[in-house]
Amino acid sequence: MNRTRRRAAFAAAPVLLLAVAACSPDAPTDDAKGKPNASAPDGKGRGLSLREAVGRLKTAAEVRTGYERDKFHLWVDADHDGCDTRKEILLAEAVKKPREGKSCGLTGGSWRSYYDDKTVTDARKLDIDHVVPLAEAWDSGASKWSAERRESYANDLGAERSLVAVSLGPNRTKGDKDPAQWMPPAKDATCTYLADWVTTKLRWSLTIDTEERGKLRETASTCANTTVEYEKA
Repeated sequence: MNRTRRRAAFAAAPVLLLAVAACSPDAPTDDAKGKPNASAPDGKGRGLSLREAVGRLKTAAEVRTGYERDKFHLWVDADHDGCDTRKEILLAEAVKKPREGKSCGLTGGSWRSYYDDKTVTDARKLDIDHVVPLAEAWDSGASKWSAERRESYANDLGAERSLVAVSLGPNRTKGDKDPAQWMPPAKDATCTYLADWVTTKLRWSLTIDTEERGKLRETASTCANTTVEYEKA
């Protein structure tokens, strides 16, 4: 996937992230989904392993008090080009580009949902998933943020991995669960999903709970070739 064209306008934004990617445990790239391997800046010119990345996350108890989905302003048109965040992601992740009409109306196109490894040809059957759900973000630090920062999180076009277009089924099943409670049904999605999750939490300085940390550590050990990169939002 190449989101460069649609996201270039955000290069000067204050909450910018370098591309974040992950590979499968068996190869340096995840060819089925077109996601390149990436390396984390560590001053030595090498990638940060998934296990090392997990080690950088802080552990804390989660607090749901006060959460309301409306406290995260969704699907804004930050660059005023007529395409809101949802449509920007659909355009960026399309395997076959949809036709872009007036007011960013999209028709046609096809997408690969990596959670269940299925091809989707109707954009209405896709969700734009926050890899780290809004409720989970709230529980692990976003409750202390300003409304502006929560909006930036909910519409994070500065990062490759924070938002992904996926099938309705697995995303609705996932809900607000963390990796200790839910993982994508496609087996080859495991390492990519964990890298996406960990990188998003690192980018936004979100914490993890004890059960979550245990799952991340356990599963990261099977993703020896997975590397990530991140910059703080």
